[in-house]
Amino acid sequence: MAIGECNTTVDSRGRELLQHGTVAFPIACYHDDFRKMNVPWHWHEELEAVVISEGSCTVAAGSEKIVLHAGEGFFINSGVLHGAWDNAATGCRFHSLVFHPRLVGGSLDSVYYQSYLQPLLADPSLEIIPLRPEIPWQKGALEAIESAWQQCLREADGYEFQARNALSELIWLLHRNLNAPRRHTSEKSLRDAERIKTMLSFIHGNFASELTTRAIASSAMISESEALRCFRATIGTTPIQYVKQYRIQQAAQLLDTPEKISDIAARCGFQDMSYFTRTFRELKGCTPTEYRQGKA
Repeated sequence: MAIGECNTTVDSRGRELLQHGTVAFPIACYHDDFRKMNVPWHWHEELEAVVISEGSCTVAAGSEKIVLHAGEGFFINSGVLHGAWDNAATGCRFHSLVFHPRLVGGSLDSVYYQSYLQPLLADPSLEIIPLRPEIPWQKGALEAIESAWQQCLREADGYEFQARNALSELIWLLHRNLNAPRRHTSEKSLRDAERIKTMLSFIHGNFASELTTRAIASSAMISESEALRCFRATIGTTPIQYVKQYRIQQAAQLLDTPEKISDIAARCGFQDMSYFTRTFRELKGCTPTEYRQGKA
C-alpha cells in the first residue's frame, strides 16, 4: 500500500469524496504536511487515527478544539465534523490512518462489532479523543496507530494481519479506558453540529455564488443571529469569514492546474481580481502567482 498525501476533497454536503483503501482492505494511510495545505472541515464514515510526527497543530471536532504536539495524537469517530490546521505556522506533519469500522469489527452481528465497536460509534460524547504519551494507555494507543501505519508502509508479507491487529488493539484500549463517566454532550451541542453540517453543505454547494449570512442561515431554517452563534461556537469564525476561507482554499487547489488565475478567481466566487489577490495574500501570505510558482 502506497503512503500518500491526503488532499481532502469534499462534496456539496462537506462529506469527504476520497475513497480510503479498497473494499477488500478498507484502510488508507497518509503522511500529511500542513506546510502545503491545512485539513478543511469535513466528515466521513471511516474512523481516523493520527500520530503527530513533527510540529504542532490545532484539531477541531464538533465544538471541541485541542492543541497537540509532536509525539501526541488523536482519534476521530465516524461521522464527526472535523478539521485541522498548523498551530504555529512553522510546519506540522502527521501519520494518519483512515479505516472503515468493518476492518476491525467484521460483520454487524459479530461479537467484535456488537461488544466493542458499536458502543464507541453510538456514543455522541466521543467525537474526538486526544492521545498523549504521558498517560500509559494512551501511549499504548499511539504505539498501536504508529505500528499499523508502519506495517502499511513496509508491506511485508502478511502486513494486512499486522495492521488489523494493531488497530484492534487500539479499539480495545479505547473501549477499556473510556467506560468511565465522561462529559455529557447536550442536545444543544448535537443540534448545533447538525445545523453546521447543513450550512456547510449549502456553502460548499454554492461557494461560487454570492452568499450572505441570511442565505446561509435560511439553509438551516434558523435566524442570522443563531447562525452566527453556531459558527462561532463550533468553528470559531463567522459564516462569511468561513466562505472567504473556503473560496481561497478551493482556489489554492486550482492553482496546481494550468487554468488562468482570473478564471480561477471567478470560479471561486471572486469577480474582482484585486480583491481576490488581496484576500489570497491575507490568508496564504503570498499572491496567487507566487503560490503557483512555489514562492509561498
